Parts: sequence; structure tokens; C-alpha cells
Amino acid sequence: MKVVYEDNHLIIVYKESGEIVQGDKTGDCPLSETVKQYIKEKYHKPGRVFLGVVHRLDRPVSGLVLFARTSKALARLNAMFRDGKVHKTYWALTLNAPRQAEGQLTHWLVRNERQNKSYAYDHEVPGSKKAVLEYRVLTSPAFGVRRADGSYSQGGSLPSPRYTLIEVRLLTGRHHQIRCQLATMGCPIKGDLKYGASRSNPDGSISLLSHKMSFIHPVSHEEISVVSPLPDDPLWQAMKEL
Repeated sequence: MKVVYEDNHLIIVYKESGEIVQGDKTGDCPLSETVKQYIKEKYHKPGRVFLGVVHRLDRPVSGLVLFARTSKALARLNAMFRDGKVHKTYWALTLNAPRQAEGQLTHWLVRNERQNKSYAYDHEVPGSKKAVLEYRVLTSPAFGVRRADGSYSQGGSLPSPRYTLIEVRLLTGRHHQIRCQLATMGCPIKGDLKYGASRSNPDGSISLLSHKMSFIHPVSHEEISVVSPLPDDPLWQAMKEL
């Protein structure tokens, strides 16, 4: 387990793909229990350790997960997530590039509980929830490498000659939102068989990373901004310089 940030009220850790955030029917040890044990041992805490789960990442996804260490922080962070005051960006590796280098996607998603899958519609349907995200291509064989001014360099070497790296900012938080919306755009995430990828990743992951998290600290009111380590996979490591 990698700790990215911690203080008396919260802790942010890096979740490996394959880990679960909270306990489920599999019986596997969740990340929340690993974090509790870390706190218990580091701070020599007797008895039970309080840890509040504020949000989750799908099992095959890697990246930043935020936990609350106090009940005060938990209540305030829950409100901040509900009000859209925690800003998260994701990185997704896809085989296909979108038609436009950046844009906003709006769909209405219907969750199928039995299949554990969401379906996207371009209009509201019964049982649907509106889903909105913004995206921009960071590097792609189709566009080149994105510069700081928003233009793209053409002709130079690419981090990957085959895959496109898309940065995503969620404006809503729906079940499998990024996975479903990118697939609907024709850009399924590498390794995500459920949403149209042609093959799985060897480790069972999907190439989606919770990359950056920014918010105002719920107690100290300082600005917090953290960036995730990249997975050890060589393709991810090739993206280090972006």
C-alpha cells in the first residue's frame, strides 16, 4: 500500500488494480482494512480504528482513494462529494482515438444490476441518470502529444505508437460512467472486456487510473492537490513525462 497524503483527519492512498475498497461477497481483504491496520500500527492506537469510506473505485481500476480518519472529516467530505467540490481527473488508455481531441460527453445511463453494467442513451429514458464528463486527448497516434497551450506536436516520438491517452474530468458520478461513456464514443478502455475491449490485460486490470484529486481540506481549509503514482506496467510508465 502506498500512502500519497495523510494528516490527522484524512488519508489518501494508491489502490492497485484488483483490490477492493470495501468488503464484499468475495471475502477478500479490502483496502479499508489495510489502511486501518496501517494507522493502528503507525500511531500505536489501541482498540478499533475509525476509518470512513468516502468514495470507491471499481476493482480493476487503480489510483487515488480518499478515506476520512475522523467523523467530522467524513461528514464534511461526504457533503463535498455530493456538492461536486472534490475534483477528480482520470487517465484512460484506449486503442481508438476520439474524433475530436477534446469535448464534453452527455448521456443518460441505465444500470443493469444483474449484469453489473451500465448502458448509455443519448436521451432520457425510464430509470436513467444523467452523466456528464469532459475529456481531452493527451497523446495519440491520431493527434500527437498535447502541448501546454492546447496544440498538438506532430511528427515527434510518442509515448506509445499504438494507444491513446485520454484525460477525463467527471462532472457527475455514475456507475461505470467513464467506462461506459468512452466505450459509447468508440473508445473502450484497454482491457475492459465488459465495455468492448478486444482483449483483457494480463493482470486482469483495465487501463483506467484515478490520476489526480483536488479539494479544500474539510477541517484546515487548505488547498489539497495530489497526483497518483503510475502503475508499474511499461505502457503506463511510458506516460511519465506527460
